[in-house]
Amino acid sequence: MTYVVNFLIYTVLGLVLMGVGIGLFSLTTKFSERELIRQGNMAVALKLWGKALGLAIVIYAAWSNSVSLLDALLWGAIGIITQILVYFALEYIFTPKTNLAKKVEEGNLAVGFSLFAISIIVGLIVAGSMSY
Repeated sequence: MTYVVNFLIYTVLGLVLMGVGIGLFSLTTKFSERELIRQGNMAVALKLWGKALGLAIVIYAAWSNSVSLLDALLWGAIGIITQILVYFALEYIFTPKTNLAKKVEEGNLAVGFSLFAISIIVGLIVAGSMSY
């Protein structure tokens, strides 16, 4: 029974961390991602769900490399914060003169897919860095 309880605790806390991570990313945009996705903006959907996949990879690594629930939560939070910071740094380093958020809002699929890929790449690098 203990295993089932631990499974449920880790699952719920993992989903909470996902929600917090996606919420933090959403706070950094000046437009409503939900509304633009409802309107069919594929670039925004790619950007948002790429971030979600990257976050899920980070949370998976935190969960699989932790020695306790507190350790998992700590590394999950560190991983999410690191992914957000690295994502923004890469976004501004690679395209300092382009407003990527505006391009995504306009529906530019090339930019949306690029941001999708960057999120997954960063998530994998951060996750790999957590496999101490």
